[in-house]
Amino acid sequence: METEKILVVDDDRDIVATLRIQLEREQYTVFSAHDGYEALDILDKEDIHLILLDVMMPNLDGFSALLKIRETRNIPVIIMSAKTEDTDKILGLTIGADDYICKPFSAKEVLARVKSQLRRYMRLGGIHTPSADVVQIGRLCFNFTEHTLSADGELIRLTSTETRILELLMRHPGRIFSAEEIYREVWKEPIAYNGEKTVMVHIRRIREKIEINPGEPEYLKVVWGIGYKFEKK
Repeated sequence: METEKILVVDDDRDIVATLRIQLEREQYTVFSAHDGYEALDILDKEDIHLILLDVMMPNLDGFSALLKIRETRNIPVIIMSAKTEDTDKILGLTIGADDYICKPFSAKEVLARVKSQLRRYMRLGGIHTPSADVVQIGRLCFNFTEHTLSADGELIRLTSTETRILELLMRHPGRIFSAEEIYREVWKEPIAYNGEKTVMVHIRRIREKIEINPGEPEYLKVVWGIGYKFEKK
């Protein structure tokens, strides 16, 4: 059985070397790059399953590289950064990151987050709900077998985290989920500090992709003080 392939992108070669040792001990296949351009080149050649991506790098920084990656791929991306301000975390999540780790970090934390993201990516779904293959709600159609969403017959490109959130909500149209419930079901862990803000950012990104007017959503709605729901049609 082929092992999962992880791309570590950081201009600090000591960090890359340390992460390579830790990840290879867990039987992952590790590729490394030291700027965004090198990372994109490796992605063109290898079937990568997850990316650990630094932000502050020469030539092409992590945020710019992430924007390029999201044009064609929905694989999990975990941002690694010494920039710990909320604005930087929100920016990373807004442009398509699945998780954000602040430097300095422990190898144990990185491994836990890598395993969590890979588990969800390699086995999308896992919500204990009815197993209908396809749900059609208005102009939107979610295929639970292929984990894809289309609007008016056109495929919508989603990140793996966005896919899991939509899968949860569209399996239960009309049901209100709190941010804590969404976080627990999608991230498979108790809600973290700023977890509600993390959910909010992903919901906003989903709206921008599925709603004709994201400011007046037709499908993905906030129930103020309670949570979020996918509107029945």
